[in-house]
Amino acid sequence: MTNIRRLILSLGVFAVMTICIGQDVEDLLWCSGRAISKIPTTHKVVALTFDDGPDLRITPEILRVLREKKVHATFFVVGENAERFPNILSDELKDGNEIGNHSYSHESLPKLSEAKIKGELDKADKAITIVAPQPTLFRPPCGAYNKTVLTVAQDRGYTMVLWSVDPEDWRKPSVKQLVDSILHDVKPGSIILLHDILYPSPTPEAVAIVIDRLRADGYEFVTVSELLQYYEVRPSY
Repeated sequence: MTNIRRLILSLGVFAVMTICIGQDVEDLLWCSGRAISKIPTTHKVVALTFDDGPDLRITPEILRVLREKKVHATFFVVGENAERFPNILSDELKDGNEIGNHSYSHESLPKLSEAKIKGELDKADKAITIVAPQPTLFRPPCGAYNKTVLTVAQDRGYTMVLWSVDPEDWRKPSVKQLVDSILHDVKPGSIILLHDILYPSPTPEAVAIVIDRLRADGYEFVTVSELLQYYEVRPSY
């Protein structure tokens, strides 16, 4: 089943890549094979993503909010934390959320040798797949990558995912500041970057408000893999 899922996702991305000729600059950046930060679409769909967990305190709070709001998100998991809190990782999965690889130890991958980069991804995979299916998405720590990182990820069948909305919740702004920052920057096809490892954190409360506000404006929340299916070819004039 894992191989089938990888094949379907790979074919979907390949199909998108083959229709990139003639598109505008924004679309070409998405299609360049570097990384995905957003999806060009007119549909009001966005993806919530959470990095660096699972965490014993914050992740359950975020899961409670998502469960109450009936929203699925994508969690980019650090392998070390998956090993520490496999039950929380299991809860993420049971609630219908998507799990992505975020390296094993959250080191800056461009500073590592190719062998160590492979080790970071492979060790994270091993920790994650004890509980969850083999991930198809990868986000490099801090969004830092180079050609070697990209090649290693692609060789393992990963789609590399960044973000287009970063409210910097790691700075621990007020809930209002965090909400306002997200709502100011969000657009159809946005990928929102948040964290589920900070304590204390404004993120759980802010996420609940953002979900309500964006839903009132007609938005739907999807996982990153679901968001990929909304790619739209824009006419070239």
